[in-house]
Amino acid sequence: MPLLQLEVVGIDLAGSEYRPTGFCVMNNRHKCETKILYGDSEILESIYHTNAKLVSIDAPLSLPKGRKSIDDVSGPKFRKCDLALMHMHIRFFPIVLGPMRMLTQRGIRLKHALEEKGYKVIESYPGGAQDMLGVSRKGEGIEKLRKGLAGLGIKCAVHAETDHELDAITCALVGIDFLNNKYLALGDEKEGQIIMPKPAQNSRSY
Repeated sequence: MPLLQLEVVGIDLAGSEYRPTGFCVMNNRHKCETKILYGDSEILESIYHTNAKLVSIDAPLSLPKGRKSIDDVSGPKFRKCDLALMHMHIRFFPIVLGPMRMLTQRGIRLKHALEEKGYKVIESYPGGAQDMLGVSRKGEGIEKLRKGLAGLGIKCAVHAETDHELDAITCALVGIDFLNNKYLALGDEKEGQIIMPKPAQNSRSY
């Protein structure tokens, strides 16, 4: 596929189907569209209606090696990619926390559904990606995040109405970097990795 036709989908996934999920489809000229979705079927159908073959999801997409299930209290609590985030002093929520358990189950479910359809699915973490890119997280204010992404050349960020959409834009941006081989893969491939942008990508030219 010619480079200019590449598209990715970024998803800021909510743990519950009743809470808003941010959705972004972006091409590698960094033009994008965003919206809010809810149910799994709505998310999947929206992906199927794009030209993307790569989906970048903000949710844990695997369990720690040796952990039998999300509710296995005796199993390991962290994956190698989680430990890498700790080492980098990047704040995150462990998958064993109450709300993260539902999100992890949903993320894994969507990953399997997409892979069965032939999609490449990667795990991204917009908060960590924003740290790497020198952009304020949404916790510091949605306007700061919007301006930070726009400052990277992501013009569509100015039209995003919610922090969920801005995080979805960040996930999509990580997906573009992945396709262009400009990324860091944290953790073990067999256990599950988190894909992050390279810090040097702070200065971008489009």
